[in-house]
Amino acid sequence: MRRVPLSDSDVTVPNVVLGLMRIQDKTDEEIRTLVGTALDNGIDFFDHADVYGTPEHGCERRFAEATRLSPAQRAEIVLQTKCGIVRSGPYFDFSAQHILESVDGSLDALGTDYIDILLLHRPDALVEPEEVAEAFDALHAAGKVRAFGVSNHTPGQIDLLRRYVRQPIVANQVQLSITHAPLVAHGVAANMAGLNQSVDRDNGMLDYCRLHDITIQAWSPLQAGFFTGPFLGSPEYPELNAVIDRLAARYGVPPLAIATAWITRHPARMQVVLGTTTPQRVADAVAGSDLPLTRAEWYELFRAAGYAVP
Repeated sequence: MRRVPLSDSDVTVPNVVLGLMRIQDKTDEEIRTLVGTALDNGIDFFDHADVYGTPEHGCERRFAEATRLSPAQRAEIVLQTKCGIVRSGPYFDFSAQHILESVDGSLDALGTDYIDILLLHRPDALVEPEEVAEAFDALHAAGKVRAFGVSNHTPGQIDLLRRYVRQPIVANQVQLSITHAPLVAHGVAANMAGLNQSVDRDNGMLDYCRLHDITIQAWSPLQAGFFTGPFLGSPEYPELNAVIDRLAARYGVPPLAIATAWITRHPARMQVVLGTTTPQRVADAVAGSDLPLTRAEWYELFRAAGYAVP
């Protein structure tokens, strides 16, 4: 398992993360097996959100109920959670009151005194950055949250927060897979007016995050599009799967490892956020953590996914 720096800090984290948005209905034993497999394979970083599960904080609570971590075990892992989505309305809320209440709910559900990393989940169009700064200051001063980041935010939205927030923005969690890669694809086709791929849909997010030492966390790394199903084994991607299968055989790893490696190979030193509840798939993904895909192989996968390499 390869570890990468978190932002520009001395803290290192695994480049494969276990997301726990689907554990609500799993038994304690199933959750312990899933988490244990992650730990056995070097994943000590677990991603949550207040909105995962029913009622709110449902998956966080199930994680705590199943694992029953001792203080020593808690100190050995990284717990990340997110807030800002309100399903029942007003849909998005970055007010200081909501952030503070959400974190208190997460702390209670997770059975811990602190969150390692708190992310603002999806942009709130009505954000008042002064209120975010107020909440972050209070949480940091109280020792409730150690680091802060965002999810699905554009460079401009991050800059607006950074103008007021005193703490560094250490991460931006965004959707990224071989077949859903606009933040990568635009740069390859920049200034090629005849290609739709040349349109910048992410406002230079990838380069912005690299320039500002913000770790990119790739969610849905196996999804073909926006929750449209996985591309691995899909008849809609025969050319891509043929390349994946050939490279998997060449390196002696499962196909899932190649899909992981396409992201971890990128020099931005990204983290891959897995959403699986199948222990074997966790182990398969880890096999791609430090797989040395060549430039030619990386671009072959990119082109097989349907992107142009002018």
